[in-house]
Order: sequence, then structure tokens, then C-alpha cells
Amino acid sequence: MKLLSFVVLFLIGHPAIQAQKPRARDLGIPFDGKPGKFNAITDVKGLEVGYSTIISGEGKNVRGKGPVRTGVTAILPRGRNNNPVYANWYSLNGNGEMTGTTWITESGFLEGPIMITNTNSVGVVRDAVLKWYVKTGWYKEDFWYTYPVVAETYDGFLNDIYGFHVKEENAWEALDSAKTGFLKEGNVGGGTGMMCLGFKGGTGTASRVVKIKDSTYTVGVLVQSNFGSKNYFSIAGVPVGRELKDTMNYILKAAPSYEPGQGSIIVVVATDAPLLPHQLKRIAARVPLGIGIVGGRGENSSGDIFIAFSTANPNAFQREIFTKLDELPNDFINPLFNATVQATEEAIINAMIAAETMEGINGNKAFGLPHQLTIDALKKYNRIKK
Repeated sequence: MKLLSFVVLFLIGHPAIQAQKPRARDLGIPFDGKPGKFNAITDVKGLEVGYSTIISGEGKNVRGKGPVRTGVTAILPRGRNNNPVYANWYSLNGNGEMTGTTWITESGFLEGPIMITNTNSVGVVRDAVLKWYVKTGWYKEDFWYTYPVVAETYDGFLNDIYGFHVKEENAWEALDSAKTGFLKEGNVGGGTGMMCLGFKGGTGTASRVVKIKDSTYTVGVLVQSNFGSKNYFSIAGVPVGRELKDTMNYILKAAPSYEPGQGSIIVVVATDAPLLPHQLKRIAARVPLGIGIVGGRGENSSGDIFIAFSTANPNAFQREIFTKLDELPNDFINPLFNATVQATEEAIINAMIAAETMEGINGNKAFGLPHQLTIDALKKYNRIKK
């Protein structure tokens, strides 16, 4: 009995346990597919994710002072190992930004981290990555060039976005804090001030493990979710948005105005399957199917931009010698398509389950998805056993 009490107290007091919020599966929400150990993009071996979260002030917006609700997310495909990975990208609707994609299309390689922040901070984060390369000695050569990949979604309904609060040190914090294992979700990193499908949005992640012939592969997804209309919001086939249409609607006390469907989503897909750039383009093009399941429609004002990369073939990037590669046949790729769709769907819901109600500039407020009401809606449609 004493041993049991000790274990319980240890678990309750352990920082890692305390930091882990309920996720969609913890509420009984059903999903297809088998997740990895962490059900996160970090299930892809060697990949690291870091955040810088900036929250300060309340009340009336005073440009340059706040309130501030923003941040930066960093995804390092091989951790701090400078070893480019095969990559490609896809845009469902291009009302947004992801820098560096022209060279990814041309070369087939992602040569550094992927950063995600707010719309007005793309430039400072891009420059900060270059300085981080110099600071850390990322490139060993005396002469080098690179095109940092920085993506964005708009948090100006909750954040003093024209106050330009993301600084160089925030990008460095996200990069330097990157780690493997469990990831925080919701109001963290670049997702801090985001809204989604009528509720609070933010950062979410999920993964899938698939077997192809005699090999097992992992697909991991991370989203910065800031899109969609409550009217289309669906979980496990249940029209949750319509069930909760009169519940916890956004409070927007002052300009800027908000119209349902405004916003964006950035999705990063990682896998250890040996895919070449043209195949990774196909993976990225399946992301919208997962977004559509939960209610995304690729509205005119939405920036829906996705990038996929493979950590296989660690010797692929060479400057002076030929190299031999592994390649998954196209006829075997369907399980990875399915895994991408499934993990994208779950990552978005995980972001919303973790996100907590947030009040930002001028008293504007986005409410966290109410867990019990969501469970009740799923029970009503027999998606969760009563």
C-alpha cells in the first residue's frame, strides 16, 4: 500500500506528467490507424521540436506594447545534425507564406530547420536562423548560402501583430530548446495566438506507424492550426460545430473584424520511409484530405501550405561523389498516404483539445473547445460508447 501511494505521488508530482494535457484519444475520440510511442512528429527518430511562447499584457491594444499572444516553433529534421533531407511542398490555397520553397522544388532538399511563426514575423525569424547558423557553426565551410524555411499563420485577432514582438532571441530559443519525445500542444510556440474552426486553435501533433512488406515506417505530423468555420467543424464524422453552434462563440469587442473561414494552416509531415522528392510532393498533396475531414475548405483568405520530408537515405546529400539510394516503389506508397491523412486529422483535433481559452487584444476572446460538450455530441451520434 505504501509503495502504491509512493508511485501515485511520484506520478502526480513528476514534471513530465504534469505538463502533459489531455489529448483527443484521452477523451475517447476514435481515430483510424496506429500511432507511434508519443503520437507525435517526434516519433520519427532523430527529429526535434522546440518552442518559444510569448504571452504578456491584457486589455486594450497599444501597438508595440501588447497584449502579446504569439511565438515561434522550430522543427529540426535531424536534430542539430546538419544533414539535408529530401523534401517537397504543396499549397492548397496560397494566401500565406513559406519561404525557401523555390529551392526545395529545384534541389529536392531541405537543408535546415522549418520555422513557424505569425504572419508579420517571417522576416525576423528568417534572419535569426541565418545568424543561428553562424552562432552554432551549422555550416563548416567558409563560403555557404542557404534559404531558411519559415512559414506563418495570422494571429492578429488576439495578438498585437503590428507590435512586432517576435525577436531574434525568440527564434533562437525555439531552436535551442528543440528536443525529442512528448510535445506540448495548444497555446504554444507559433500556435499561441491562433484560432480554429470556431474555437481556440494552435499547435498539434500526431503520428502513424505502418508496415509495408517486411519494413515498418513512421509518419509524423505537426500542425499550426488557424483555419476554418465552425459550421463545417467535424470530429469522427459528427458535426460538432453545428451541435455547438450557439456555444462559446468568439468574442470580438473591437476591430479587426473576423469572418468564418479566415485564417490558415501550416502542416509539416515527416517520415523515415525512403521517399524521393517527387514522392514527398505526393505525400504533401494528401494533407488537404485530413484537413477536409475536420472541416477545412481551403477558403480564399486561407494560407494552406504543407511540407513533407524524409529522414531516410542519410547519405543522399553529396557535393562531390555519387551515392546510392533506397526508394520505396510507388505501388507501395498507399499506406503512407493513409497515414498522412489520419495523422493530419488527429493533429488538428489534438491542437484544439489542448488549446485553452485565451483573451487577447481589446478583450477579443477565443474559447477552448469544451471537452464535455464535445464528448456529449459524440455520444449522441454513437461515436463514443455511453
